[in-house]
Amino acid sequence: MLYAGSNTGLLLGVVAPSYWAAAVLLACLQLPQLSPVQASICTSQAGGCFCASDILSCTALDLEQVPREMPVTAVTLDLSHNHINQLKGGAFEGLYRLETLRLAHNQLSVIHHGAFQNASGLLLRHLDLSSNQLHVLKQHYFQELPGLEELLLFNNRIIQVESRALAGLGSLRKAYLSHNRLTHFPFFSIQEHSQPNLTLLDLSSNRLLKLPLEDISNLPVSVQKGLYLHNNSLECECSMYGLFRLWQQREYASVSDFKKEHTCRLYGIQKGTVRFMLHDRYFQKCNLTALREALREQNSSVSVRAGAAKLLPCVTTLTGHSVTFLWVPPNKEYVAPPGNRGSLKMFTNGSLQIVAARAEDSGIYTCIVLDPQQQRNETWDVNVTVVEHHEGEEPFNTGLTTLLGCVVSLVLVLMYLYLTPCRCPPCLKARTPATATLNLANEAGAGNAQSSILTPSPLATTECPGRKVSTNKHVVFLEPIREQQNGRLRA
Repeated sequence: MLYAGSNTGLLLGVVAPSYWAAAVLLACLQLPQLSPVQASICTSQAGGCFCASDILSCTALDLEQVPREMPVTAVTLDLSHNHINQLKGGAFEGLYRLETLRLAHNQLSVIHHGAFQNASGLLLRHLDLSSNQLHVLKQHYFQELPGLEELLLFNNRIIQVESRALAGLGSLRKAYLSHNRLTHFPFFSIQEHSQPNLTLLDLSSNRLLKLPLEDISNLPVSVQKGLYLHNNSLECECSMYGLFRLWQQREYASVSDFKKEHTCRLYGIQKGTVRFMLHDRYFQKCNLTALREALREQNSSVSVRAGAAKLLPCVTTLTGHSVTFLWVPPNKEYVAPPGNRGSLKMFTNGSLQIVAARAEDSGIYTCIVLDPQQQRNETWDVNVTVVEHHEGEEPFNTGLTTLLGCVVSLVLVLMYLYLTPCRCPPCLKARTPATATLNLANEAGAGNAQSSILTPSPLATTECPGRKVSTNKHVVFLEPIREQQNGRLRA
């Protein structure tokens, strides 16, 4: 093809193409690697964002708002280190595959209603809003994100968390709210039925003054283990000190890993900050025994015989005419007064009665207490175990049976060792050596010295009743008697 023409100039132009032709050729070679949709979105519509597979990175582009048109295939979206100050409604509309969203190091102060609407609410697991300018966490911020597992809100200016701000996050596992300006936190809103997977709540480096002891003791054990409260402005109180000492005895990492960072403020004659996990002399007069009783375990366990009735009280600190009660049995049905299908009866004081316990009634019973006036709620869990029991039969106790068998075996062994039948004749007078030698010689001469002699009883001359002797017959082998004279043996 190159040699078809006779024009030398044309031949040289084909053999040595210009730089523009080389650029076009390179673009043609690279074009099949990207689909037409991806190429157009990444270059023109996203305004300088970088696309790589399902990752869209728009960091440090001085963006003041979220780009309107982004690839719908994006799974990870990074908008950090920009100047975005608000999230408008439908800002992430159409991103149905989004799982990770990073908005750290912006100027966010407002999140409007429906900001995450029509986005991947069930798929979005990681949301980073750290290092922004948020002041209040409102209850509508995260309503469209039921699948969120990790929420980063540290290094903001948060002074308030509304009671239902985290209510819709049923899949939440970790929440970081450290380095803010919180003076209180709605611990009562964290419940096992609303956040069953929550294992880490970081409230360190805030301005918390007092800890609601009852609300914290009602938290699920998994939340208490991962509750970080160091570097706050807590007041030195016996209740606060008893709480952290109890967690230290249980070896919670939130306390043991930050002993030096747990401080409290002293008021009165002595003023200052005390590292109370290292210096406890200020709390020597505290009655820690009473505090441990006040810090009760949330879960209690009861057992009931099959067919019997059982009353389950609902333990709560909420009082008043506006307080309402609700029970959730193991089958996840809601029970309100007067009861449910006759098998469960509920009273106005919140108690629940199991009329006739069955095997399927075993499980966790949760009492939910609501106070709409104070906007507070509490829960109380009871673990019920139904025990099958037949009339006329005692329950089989393997431990007692094993102990009884050991005692019987020990008694039999002692009887065998020390109570063996023994007929011991009285001690006879000891014979003189000469008489014994003469008798032995006569016996040896009467029979073959190498033959066996059967004796019905042992010799009484050598044993007494003090020694244990058997009454059985013995076989005695006697060696030939030899006499010794002048050092020589003589038959």
